[in-house]
Amino acid sequence: MSLPATQGAPNGALMELHGLSKRFVKTLDLAGKLASKLGSSIREETVYALDGVNMTVAKGEVVGLVGESGCGKSTLGRIVAGILEPTEGQMYYEGRHVATLEPAEAKAVALKVQMIFQDPFASLNPRMRVRDIVGEAPLVHGLVSSDEFEGYVDDVLGRCGLDASYKRRYPHQFSGGQRQRIGIARALAVRPDFIVCDEAVAALDVSIQAQILNLFIKLREELGLTYLFISHDLGVVEHISDRVYIMYLGRIVETAPTEDLFAAPNHPYTKALLREVPRLETRHSKFLPIEGEIPSPLEPPRGCHFHPRCPHATARCREEVPVLREIAPGRESACHLNDEA
Repeated sequence: MSLPATQGAPNGALMELHGLSKRFVKTLDLAGKLASKLGSSIREETVYALDGVNMTVAKGEVVGLVGESGCGKSTLGRIVAGILEPTEGQMYYEGRHVATLEPAEAKAVALKVQMIFQDPFASLNPRMRVRDIVGEAPLVHGLVSSDEFEGYVDDVLGRCGLDASYKRRYPHQFSGGQRQRIGIARALAVRPDFIVCDEAVAALDVSIQAQILNLFIKLREELGLTYLFISHDLGVVEHISDRVYIMYLGRIVETAPTEDLFAAPNHPYTKALLREVPRLETRHSKFLPIEGEIPSPLEPPRGCHFHPRCPHATARCREEVPVLREIAPGRESACHLNDEA
């Protein structure tokens, strides 16, 4: 099933996020509620995973999402892929509010947006053969008939660089790189337009990473795919992305075209991240990690979330949340220092 023609999608936007927030609440069990009533300090815990995220991904674009572990990157990816529901905010696909779609249209969107996970072994059913892992969804959703099944699986595997003669094997009989190719083939099998790659090469050796990245680039060119590429590896993001979003503790702090961001970062957090990217011209420099630890999402700091670790923090930073605003054409940053420039 194809979606109706897009209406109101600005600048060819395929995916738009507006004010997206996600909170995970750990409620008290019976014993906890009883202890709380008796005066215990135990309380419900709320993890503030995402806080008012705005993002636009154009059709055919590769958007990188970068940040430290625990900043909310994977949570955002799972919301985009439809695995999690946002607590607040709206998500639009081809200009249409996803939460208001009719069931048939929502199903079509769910097939159009697929996800590739970090651990290719954990994300594959060890009891299923490769032919079933790749072919089950298109068969169930009526994208292929039972007569076309074998040939279709062979074509998808071949497109991902896998020998179709191995399709009756199980995931444990493949290497890590081959398993990731199986995960990619599974995502491609339902003919998506948008793929969320959640640390898709982080668990692989460097040489295999290069092969998988080249595969992503080839598939984009052949199929016109759009990617949200989530990674903590700035070198990988620089290589594959057209535009980059920098996330810190659930908030987007800067976004810019990749070349501009790497040439002249604006936000202090972005500068600190890029300062530690290994480069030949800086091979003799001393490694200086960002001072302090990323705050707990259970109790995020007031004001700018980065202020406890920022060398330029002011009293305003400790109280007022900086707004993500345009600082140059195509560039946005959330830092009070830009008001003083």
